[in-house]
Amino acid sequence: MRHEIRFSGYGGQGVLLSAVILGRAAALYDDKYAVQTQVYGPEARGGASMGQVVIDDEPILYPEVTEPDIYVIMSQQGFEKYGVSAREDAVMLVDSDLVRSRPDCRYYEIPATSEAKNTLGREIVANIVMIGALVTATGVVSREAIERAVLDSVPKGTEELNLKALKRGFELGERA
Repeated sequence: MRHEIRFSGYGGQGVLLSAVILGRAAALYDDKYAVQTQVYGPEARGGASMGQVVIDDEPILYPEVTEPDIYVIMSQQGFEKYGVSAREDAVMLVDSDLVRSRPDCRYYEIPATSEAKNTLGREIVANIVMIGALVTATGVVSREAIERAVLDSVPKGTEELNLKALKRGFELGERA
């Protein structure tokens, strides 16, 4: 089953890392095929950035995301640039703290930034909260796979914080 996932937010939120982690979870730990690509403007920090992942049970012959069926949007600018044209049968997770607009497709409001800041004490892990919510809301990869991929990808010494963020995201995704 092919899934095309688009992550978007502003530079510095870890949007590109989120796409890498999801692709790693699928390819290394869930026996699926995955291709990850990314785009970011010359602004880097602060400008809209976007990472994409194609996940499939079969070899991926065309690696570009053409019509995403899953979106993770972490900023209003990211929504306007990469999420506003989501097709009606897509699923979108929006950071309810930073995205004012709502799509025409099915969506889940995830307060990732406030949870990261207020519950976990570090706003920098909002992307990991969103990854956890993504996994439980969509089932695109297993919890075990995403947990292993997060541990492989985060800086040494931050593993415990990132696992807490991931588990908080699982909880928020279950409620969505």
